[in-house]
Amino acid sequence: MPKILIIALMLSVSLISCAHQSVDLMPGTLSEKTRAVVGDGGVSEFYTHRGTLPQNVGLLLNQEPLSPHQSVPGAAVSMRLLYTSTDGIKESAPIVVSGALFLPPGQAPDGGWPLLLWSHGTVGIADHCAPTWTGYVPFHQTHLAHWLEQGFAIVASDYQGLGTRGIHPYMATQPEAYSNLDIIRAVQGSDFPVSKKVVLAGQSQGAGAAIATAGYWPAYAPELDIRGVVATGVPYFSPEAVRALRHARPRDAVDPKLGYNFLVLSLLEYVDPTFDAAQHLKPNALPLAREVASECNRDIRKKISQLGLTYNDVFETSREMSIEAAYAYMGFPTLTLAAPLFIGTGLADVDTPPRMQFQLMKAACSAGTHVSAHTYRSLDHLSVLNHSLKDSVPFAKNAFDGNALPGNCTALPF
Repeated sequence: MPKILIIALMLSVSLISCAHQSVDLMPGTLSEKTRAVVGDGGVSEFYTHRGTLPQNVGLLLNQEPLSPHQSVPGAAVSMRLLYTSTDGIKESAPIVVSGALFLPPGQAPDGGWPLLLWSHGTVGIADHCAPTWTGYVPFHQTHLAHWLEQGFAIVASDYQGLGTRGIHPYMATQPEAYSNLDIIRAVQGSDFPVSKKVVLAGQSQGAGAAIATAGYWPAYAPELDIRGVVATGVPYFSPEAVRALRHARPRDAVDPKLGYNFLVLSLLEYVDPTFDAAQHLKPNALPLAREVASECNRDIRKKISQLGLTYNDVFETSREMSIEAAYAYMGFPTLTLAAPLFIGTGLADVDTPPRMQFQLMKAACSAGTHVSAHTYRSLDHLSVLNHSLKDSVPFAKNAFDGNALPGNCTALPF
């Protein structure tokens, strides 16, 4: 296991090339300054705005074509975007966020291409893990290509701190929501041929981000016209849902999903100066946990599997870690949504177990949201995304057009 970590620390260093601007750091307690920039570096100059930053949020600052590997199959236009938003942790503006826009081929219809906001799942917190830099994984490319084939334009944020300066506050829903709402503003406020109406969609971390975006929308961006939300593999952290999560992840079994825990630790260290991950991890596990600053989630998960690590191998069981503080940042401002909600759940999902998602369905229904809940036998956290398209696309099209949507709050599928 490595003894030295490569962590991008220098806020003042310009990202002139694709090489990491980094400093060697022995694992241990991180300073407050370091916590704020964990993961920075490794991307191009595009992600850094030069000059005075406009005070208005939702303003497009820059655009450039994406390379083929960063694009989506079938897109006629693939653009990397830089725009202004609000820091969702400090609730201060403006900050710079990156994202992408994909347009289908052909002539846009009157009113512009129907717009889909895509919220991506967990990739990590290092800048070079941003989808606009690394490109989308194959099953996401398949998913997004299908929406393009259906005539949708796609706008997608990297989220606060992914690609751009500052730490990415992993799973914190308010920063995700602000980033999403402001990229919609930026695209609709420019000369791109897209509609004023928009449907939100997301998977895993992105599913939570999509629901949060609908929740923050009336107060933060009331001028937008959000017609529906599509969410698959949604995380939901109620007490009952957390119990379901623990049941699905035995502490004595090798668990690549410990990578999620490492990312949550980075959030806690950022939002709470008194929290020290080093006090909750066993000494031989701390270097790997710190590698989230320079490694993407898929690579951390591979290392966990190769090392055969379990929860008991990683965490100091004598100091039971309480992450309730993180749940406060991962929750939703409301589950009374002003747009209908589609939830797709794979019954073989162990990342966000069905019991966790069922709790969300019940809570959203109780809050008065129009819910269309679907379950898919034998599908897991990832495979449910594309297999649910047969239901989610008609839902989105009907929501977009303002048609009546069947809900099943009175007969939930569990």
